[in-house]
Order: sequence, then structure tokens, then C-alpha cells
Amino acid sequence: MSTKAKAKELAPDRVVAFASEREMPPLAVSLGTSLANKTGSWRYLRPVYEEKEPPCNHACPAGNDIRGFIALILKGKLAEARELLCETNPFPAITGRVCHHPCELECNRQKLDEPLSIRALERLAGDEGYNGKGLRPPRRRHKERIAIVGSGPAGLSCAYFLARKGYQVAIFEAERKPGGMLRWGIPEYRLPKAVLERELALLRDLGIEFKAGLRVGQDLRLEELQAGYDTIFLAVGATAGVELELPGGEAAGVLHGLEFLKRVNFGERVELGERVAVIGGGNTAMDAARVALRLGAKPVVVYRRTRAEMPAIPEEVEAALEEGVEFTFLAAPIEVLTANGQLKGARFIKMELGPPDETGRRRPMPIKGSEFKLELDNLILAVGERPDLSFLPEGVKLREGRVNDPVLVEALRAPIFAGGDAATGAGTVVEAIASGRRGAEAIDRHLRGLPEPEPEREPVLVPFERINLDYFEPRPRAQGRALAVPERVTNFEEIELGLSLEQGQLEAERCFSCGGCNQCDNCITYCPDVAISRHDDQYEVDYDYCKGCGICAQECPRWVISLVEEEK
Repeated sequence: MSTKAKAKELAPDRVVAFASEREMPPLAVSLGTSLANKTGSWRYLRPVYEEKEPPCNHACPAGNDIRGFIALILKGKLAEARELLCETNPFPAITGRVCHHPCELECNRQKLDEPLSIRALERLAGDEGYNGKGLRPPRRRHKERIAIVGSGPAGLSCAYFLARKGYQVAIFEAERKPGGMLRWGIPEYRLPKAVLERELALLRDLGIEFKAGLRVGQDLRLEELQAGYDTIFLAVGATAGVELELPGGEAAGVLHGLEFLKRVNFGERVELGERVAVIGGGNTAMDAARVALRLGAKPVVVYRRTRAEMPAIPEEVEAALEEGVEFTFLAAPIEVLTANGQLKGARFIKMELGPPDETGRRRPMPIKGSEFKLELDNLILAVGERPDLSFLPEGVKLREGRVNDPVLVEALRAPIFAGGDAATGAGTVVEAIASGRRGAEAIDRHLRGLPEPEPEREPVLVPFERINLDYFEPRPRAQGRALAVPERVTNFEEIELGLSLEQGQLEAERCFSCGGCNQCDNCITYCPDVAISRHDDQYEVDYDYCKGCGICAQECPRWVISLVEEEK
């Protein structure tokens, strides 16, 4: 079949075919150049390359460059990905396991299919990007010495960033080993001690000195530290449990959540009966219930609101349910039942949700006449934590600060800074790490006599609607390896086993890279005026010929190119 016949068969009504050149009409052909026709003079809109902030970066309390480290994982550069993370967070292997990942809640990808597994990718970089080499102390050393009280995430973070700036840092820890809540507040099945020890070793490589087993206010006074150090950073955390005023609450068999976790994490044998009630709805309550389960108990979590109001990380609640922990919602204890000083059970009352309280959550209200009893062997109270600031001299208090911001201690001879949960109330690990870094920056400015930094310009966030979905196909979120329920409930082995490199790179491919150019060259390919060129990793627009048609911006998958009104 001839070409002409084939064309008619494929599109009989739309094809104009010529049998020979003689049948073709006259055509205008230019043998010169069209460069004299500067079509840029037609333009009223100008394309501009400007990287914008992805919502995940903006939501990260530590300020991690999430888009950046995921791009490095995609290239297989795990060591570089870890180094990038350590610019803002020294412990990616820890936060990659225990962070509450607010970044994933803001991930644009979830509006196409599912959010990216950012925490799992951070863990991959933290674990596999570790090359076994220690961190070199900086060449420049300052003469000032800084004491940090508390070796939880805020204190460790502050020490890390101060040491990197060249300061001599010593950390004072009340317990016999450093780590604070990372060591004794988080169960081994979530954060193995080997991971913590590896991260602590990196801090020792920086020259940070650990002084464990010294409780400020008991073994040495705060004033003594002031005499030996130029500045002090208080990072004692929220280590005291909030008390519930329950009749009979002093009975044997009543435990406090943090103290219970500490005893177990330090290897102490804790005897529990079979029937255990855990009071509370936060992460401490979830950890206490799951630990009790592993010790052979049958725990029930009693919470005065509904599951929707629980402050615990949702995955921790789901994991507790999978493992067989029972939940009783809309109930609260009102009395501990005892016999000869020993716990025998508790009386509870049912609740209903009323108007919102100061936290914005609906206030639980008791329902009259709805009391009920539970026979119990143990009652674990996990209703919140508070800082223990009893070591502060009389008349000294902390100024109230915002989350992550360091605050000065008032009424002392020299400036003393405070951060983490001690300054802002109970928070999360990543918020404490961020607070420690900002504390280090504030201390450095104070000691060097530097001014306060200029307020940062409000970033331009990339909304989902700006992503060109023509270039992305739906694909399920990567699920890391994990122990099955029967394997995990009888021991404290780590449950989540993380992503393999292959899984991590496949997951990194799902990243929209919102607002960040990845040199896809769409703008060059689709520009009808050939007005865009690339030099190394930089794109240039020849505005003499760009007529502002906007095709480059339309075809940019990630909203790196913006169209702005041309200045006259």
C-alpha cells in the first residue's frame, strides 16, 4: 500500500496528501536568520526560576532539608544525605525511629495517593549513611567553657552544635548513663540502646565531656557550676510525672508511667500482675501499656476522651491495638480500691465530651451515676509530665518561652539559658533537638557579642495545586520490614527494621521535590522560542526572545518557574 493510501486509511477526512512536489503550493522559506525578530518585546509576563519551600520542610521542627536529603538518597549518596541532615539534626538515626513526623502530615503526595515515608528515609540515611568514622573537632577553639545540665535530646543537641562551633562543652547527667529520656523513657523495641550509644560516641569524638551520676541541686549546686563555666544551658526535661489526686493512690501496686519505664529500661525486674490499667492517652501511656504486655500482663488503657483526641502518635496507638492492648475510652479513675495497703482495683466514672477547653479539645465531663469498678493488680498513671526545677535557687524561675526557643533564667548572677521540655513543657524528641540547636545559637551570640539575627523572610510554600500531575503516577507508599505481632510481643527486640536501599530509592522516586529543580529540562524542551538554556545546573532565559507564553511554567512539574508581571 502506498504512503498516500495509508494516510487516507488512517485519517480519511483530515489528510491532505500530494502526489508530487509539483502539486504543492508555493511556500515561504527563509535562508537567513530570525534573530533580528526579538519577540521578547511582545512579553507582559516574565518566567522566573525561583526555588520554593516544600511543605514538609516547613513543618519540620528541626528545619531539616527534607527535599535535599531525599534527592541524595535517590542518587544513592547516603553518607551525604546523613551529613545534610546533621546540619540541623545530629541524630537522624534516632529521629528516624521515634519522631512524630509532622512533615508527613503536610506532604503534598498524600493528595495523589499516600504521603512519603519521610521518617523511614531519614532512618535509612541515619543508619546506612553512617560510615564508622568519628567527627573531627573543629580547628578553631574558643576559650569559653559551657556546662549543660541534662543529657536528653535538648542537652545533647545543644552540646553538639556548640562543640561544632569550637566551644568546650561538659554535660552533667543525674543518672548513671547519659541519654536522658532517649535512654530510659523510650522502650528498646522503639529505640535500641546500640543506636543511642553510636550517636553518643560521635559526640565524644567532638570532645564533649560527659559527667554522669551528678545531680545538680544534690551532688553540686547550680552556683558551683556558674563558678567553673562561662555559661550554663539547662535541659533537664519534663521528667516528673503529673500527680492524680486519687483516694488510695499511695497503695502498693500503683506506679507512675515514667518511673515504670525507667526501671524497665535500666534492666530492673518489675513484677506486674495480670490485670493492669494504664491511665492516659499520650506516648508514655502507649509505651507503658506495650511494655506491660511484654512483661506478661493484660493491659487496658483507660482514657477520658475518645481516640480522636489522643495526643499519642497514631502509629503507636495502632501498634498497641495490633498487639492486643485493650482500650476503654470516655472513662476516668475516681478512687483506688485497697485492702491492707495493697491495690485491689479502682472505681471509674464514664465521661462525655463537653465544650472545648484551653487546649482546643472538647472537655471531658463526668456522667452522674455511671460509676463502674475494675479488679486490678496494678494501676499505671501516665497522665502527663512536668519539669522538676526544684534544684533552682529560691526566687529563681524560668521565663516562659515558645516551643523550640531558648529562654533565659531570671534572677541569677550570669545569664543561664534553658531549653527543651524544661522551658516549654513536655514536647517531642525532635522539638527538643530543635530547641537545643537554637539554644546553642543563642549562647554563641551571647558569648561573641553578636546581634540577634534578622527575622527570616516568610517562605513561599508549594501547594498541591501547583504540582503538574501529568508527570507523576500513583504508587503505594513503601512499607518497611517489621516483626510480626507474635514475634514481638514476648520480647523487646526492635519492631521496625527499616527500608532497604532499594526500597528507599524507590520511595525517594515518589517525592514530588516540591519547589525544587531536578534538571528535568522540560522548560528547554517545550520552549517554542528556544529561549532557555542550561549551564551546568543553572537555567538561563534569553529575555530578548522569550515572549512570555508561559509554556515553561505550565510544563514545570514542581512549580520552580513562576510567571511574574513584566516591569515596565
